[in-house]
Amino acid sequence: MTLYPKIIMDALATVTYAGTKKNLVESGMVADQPTVAAPSQEGEPWHVTVVLEFPRETDPFLKSTVKAAEAAIKYHCGKDVEVTIQTEFKSKPRPKGDQLLAGVKNIIAVSSGKGGVGKSTVSANLAIALARLGYKVGLLDCDIFGPSMPKMFHVEDERPYAVKVDGRDLICPIEAYGIKMLSIGFFVSPDTATLWRGGMATSALKQLIADADWGELDYFILDTPPGTSDIHLTLLQTLAITGAIIVSTPQQVALADARKGIDMYRNEKVNVPILGLIENMAWFTPAELPENKYYIFGKEGCKKLAEEMNVPLLAQIPLVQSICESGDAGEPAATSSETATGLAFINLAQAVVTVVNRRNRELPKTNIVGVK
Repeated sequence: MTLYPKIIMDALATVTYAGTKKNLVESGMVADQPTVAAPSQEGEPWHVTVVLEFPRETDPFLKSTVKAAEAAIKYHCGKDVEVTIQTEFKSKPRPKGDQLLAGVKNIIAVSSGKGGVGKSTVSANLAIALARLGYKVGLLDCDIFGPSMPKMFHVEDERPYAVKVDGRDLICPIEAYGIKMLSIGFFVSPDTATLWRGGMATSALKQLIADADWGELDYFILDTPPGTSDIHLTLLQTLAITGAIIVSTPQQVALADARKGIDMYRNEKVNVPILGLIENMAWFTPAELPENKYYIFGKEGCKKLAEEMNVPLLAQIPLVQSICESGDAGEPAATSSETATGLAFINLAQAVVTVVNRRNRELPKTNIVGVK
């Protein structure tokens, strides 16, 4: 069995909304194109997410309509299909398209093909370095299942609160080192695994984007999870991303996955510019021998990939024990430019500003990816 959004729409067209005496599709209540996620492995169910928009929160037909929609999808697509029905209300509309993050000038996705290459470390330090250069910066931890930003910024005990903005209740981001930041880690126990289906994860991510008071930002950094997943697709379908930065180590197995990350953004249906590559853990330098370089993961692998893919190499970040220690202590390396690593991240931030300005001069604005 293969599911498509049209099959879901056909199922929803069989459900009558009592408020209009018309079906859900004719009533214009299907707010977004339904999303369909295939099983990640054999034996798992398909996942379907539908967003229904009701006139108001006190709609008397809300619960019965949601149950009928879920039953119709299971009837047409199979009882084993996992269905998530999200609700929105015309009385409290959520910004969409160009209205979303209207005060944000540049949205930068920091990605990696595989885990363990230091992508979150790079994201955190890049955000801090941009803030130190005088820019207004926001940072969104998009890794729903493995959030790390609260720990890296030493704000694990912080809890975001709600503020009223233009009649809407919005989440107020946590601020640290001059950066506005949100993570699912602020809302779940750090000692408990997040056992969520894909629909729940993407719904939570959308809330962190659309239901937060981000305000005006020069740079909005998205620390994405490793690989190419539902989370990436949700970001591409929700935000017009200015460009992507790919992080990799020089190791061949990491570079192979980095190619896949580049291909995802360069796909003709996505068409998000690659701003450049960052070679993390480029070499190891022991504290007692600061002039020595040991290429334990290979030499200049990411530099060669950048030349092959015709994209800039934005930085080569060494593997230094202090980077790990500062991250664990909640004081990322970029907070100080007196160290070699701190200076490396400041230089990275300056390189990012340069390539973003060039991209904005030479290329048209990225479009939000349509749901297929």
